[in-house]
Amino acid sequence: MCIVITGGGTGGHLIIAKVIACELKNRGIKTIFIGSSNGQDKSWFENSDIFHEKYFLKSSGVVNKKGFKKIFSLFNIITQIFEVRKILKNKNIKAVFSVGGYSAAPASFWAVLFKIPLFIHEQNAFTGKLNKLLKPFSKAFYSSYEKPNFNYPINLEFFKASRIRKNLKTILFMGGSQGASFINSLALNLAKDLHNKNIKIIHQCGKKEFDKIKAFYDENKIDALVVDFSNDMPNLMNKADLCISRSGASSLWELCANNLPAIFIPFPYAANDHQFYNAKFLGNNTKIIRQDRVSKEEILTEIFNYDLEKTSLNLKELTKENGCKEIVDDMINKIKK
Repeated sequence: MCIVITGGGTGGHLIIAKVIACELKNRGIKTIFIGSSNGQDKSWFENSDIFHEKYFLKSSGVVNKKGFKKIFSLFNIITQIFEVRKILKNKNIKAVFSVGGYSAAPASFWAVLFKIPLFIHEQNAFTGKLNKLLKPFSKAFYSSYEKPNFNYPINLEFFKASRIRKNLKTILFMGGSQGASFINSLALNLAKDLHNKNIKIIHQCGKKEFDKIKAFYDENKIDALVVDFSNDMPNLMNKADLCISRSGASSLWELCANNLPAIFIPFPYAANDHQFYNAKFLGNNTKIIRQDRVSKEEILTEIFNYDLEKTSLNLKELTKENGCKEIVDDMINKIKK
């Protein structure tokens, strides 16, 4: 059996591709990745041994493009559908698993046109345009936000490193793999106040601003662990008692798995404001502050009045370890029918 995994563009899509591919590989099922030479797909998987084969097409997004650029992108997708057909000829593909993003379009449309079962995973509370378009043609649509609910597929290391928080000793500022300038600036603005309260800081800031941020903490003699990016986020989360972060889907669910309470500041320019709806899904189990309403005083008030233990216990009940297994079991059963 061979299954195509497609999609990406950003880390939130690609982490799902990775964990699903690992689950399939552990079951002895071959996978082929089809992504884009643009975005982050290539840097994530070009040298990875998870997939049996990898292909990176010159795909580009259609959303937010107008006029000739939109026509060109649509024509590009059509030509790439036939490129996918050529790549996958005689490979006995049993299914296509899409994680969304513009790079999922060619292989997903190929699956629909040539009657190959299409399975879709939607990471966000607000369904993306490509996933919404293809959902009626899919064999199954996996979401943690709508019925039938499936547990979010999360790396088990986040569960293993989880603990219940009680007292505030360390704060993690998490800017994502690319770094978030707003989160970085906020961290520096709060650093002296936190230091004066003997609260340690872990700051994942991205590569672009790393030198400036590291210098700030050193010059002010503030106890801070600064990293540009870490492949060991479960361990970094484990050291923290509270996180201030954007609310991209994978980060949000990884924090839940780690039982780490968070104050989310959704990225205001995310498509359809999906980061806000991701965080809102957690209800009373998180704090959300819109970026244009952030003030130093409000953030400090939220930090020092957060019921960490209650929230941490509630997060423990929100998601379970079996997300990957649950989705792959369902997909394999549907393929065999």
